[in-house]
Amino acid sequence: MFRQTVAVLAVLIAGALPIAAHAAPAQPPIFGAYYPGGSAERYPVSSIPAERLTHLFYAFSTIEDGRCTIGAEAPKNFAALAELKKAHPHLRTLISIGGWGAGGFSDAALTETSRKRLVDSCMVLFFDRHAGSFDGVDIDWEFPVSGGPKELAHRPQDRANLTRLAQAFRVALDARGRKMGQPMLLTAALAAGRLQTDGPYDPAASYDLPALAKVFDFINLMSYDMGTGFSAVSTFNAPLHEVAADPLAPELRRWNNVAGAVQFYREHGVPAGKLVLGVPFYGRGFKVTGDAPDGLYQPYSAPADAGDWRVIKARYLDQPGWTKHWQPQAQSPWLYNAEQKVFISYEDPRSIGLRAQFAREQGLAGVFMWELTGDDEQASLLNAMLGPWQKARIGD
Repeated sequence: MFRQTVAVLAVLIAGALPIAAHAAPAQPPIFGAYYPGGSAERYPVSSIPAERLTHLFYAFSTIEDGRCTIGAEAPKNFAALAELKKAHPHLRTLISIGGWGAGGFSDAALTETSRKRLVDSCMVLFFDRHAGSFDGVDIDWEFPVSGGPKELAHRPQDRANLTRLAQAFRVALDARGRKMGQPMLLTAALAAGRLQTDGPYDPAASYDLPALAKVFDFINLMSYDMGTGFSAVSTFNAPLHEVAADPLAPELRRWNNVAGAVQFYREHGVPAGKLVLGVPFYGRGFKVTGDAPDGLYQPYSAPADAGDWRVIKARYLDQPGWTKHWQPQAQSPWLYNAEQKVFISYEDPRSIGLRAQFAREQGLAGVFMWELTGDDEQASLLNAMLGPWQKARIGD
């Protein structure tokens, strides 16, 4: 029921839309989606709209005892992925390793021996035992050096060791690609600047961005989670631009928005054509304690569960007690229930489309979402994400 009937697509038509600020990337755009394997019972692999995507990231493999591991549901899902790829040979699928709260990276990346152990285990698990399911690896280490849950191991040398780990994966994947007669992909999900468990978070302290830009085929920029339970006040999850009224200190506010995150990565050595912009298909909520009538930029007692777009649309949007607002600089909506004093930041088709248009105007490689199963049955957010590239055509 999630699959949309669309024309099956082939090459980017040059000059399809006007570009405001930068030339569009020369290659066809990347339309990526993260797919959480744990959601397969509700949203099976067979429901993935592969004809509308170029890249699918299976979330997640984790690291145990220095090796890649998978959940009990994964083998069945991997077999279904292989069938999906047969039906849609243009689709590139990657196994994403890590995710929020996933440990093991700092230890696994520490030495040449430990890196080899991790890489070898991943190559055997995903490309030997489950041959035909994947075309590459996506690294989602959250986060080297600092950030993420405090119980996870961090080391000052994580920054350099991530580069070494990426290089080890690159060598192994290139060798496998030569053997298979097709290139294998290596990508990463990297964070935007924001507040973290340890306070202000600087991506350049975690990542050697110029070096990583040379190793990865492209980088999925996680340009969301800018308003979370680590924030000082109720705020936006993924504001497109800096909001003057945001009480965050100016030196932090500059980067804590989508445009600022893109600028940061470009200033630190990542070409626009290697950045894929992330858009959230979920919201963030706050139980506010302030008295502002719209709930924005207020102190709060705790985060509130907002859910994903399908939940927000069904449970809160246009429901009694909830008022919808729009912020023109953030280019984002929010909902506020004055009686319950609950603030929900989220993205809707309008705001998702504006972010996709921004990505195209900036000459970025494309867009991806976290995550696919959060959309509604009409694929409203996916439609909006692809909208600025409507004349782009994707695979056979």
